Amino acid sequence: MSLKLRGAVRETVRTLQDYLTIREAAKVLGVSTSALRAWDRAGKLTAIRNPMNRYRLYRREDLEAFLARLAQADGPTRPAGRRRA
Repeated sequence: MSLKLRGAVRETVRTLQDYLTIREAAKVLGVSTSALRAWDRAGKLTAIRNPMNRYRLYRREDLEAFLARLAQADGPTRPAGRRRA
C-alpha cells in the first residue's frame, strides 16, 4: 500500500469516528430512532447519508449544537425535588 493511500485510509477512519449511527445518536439524545427519523424529515436535525448504503449518520458536533439549542429554548431548570406551593 502506498504512503498516499495509507494516509487516505487513516483520514477516512478518523472522519468516520466523527459520525454516529442513528442508534448511537438516539442514545446520546435520549430519544428513539423513530424520533430522529421524524426530526430528519422535518429538518430539525439533518442526517448525512452514507453513500454506500444510505444509512443515516449524525455528526457529533451537530448533536452537541442541537442539545445546546434545546437547553437555550428550555431555559434554566430547577433540580427535581419538592415543588413550591
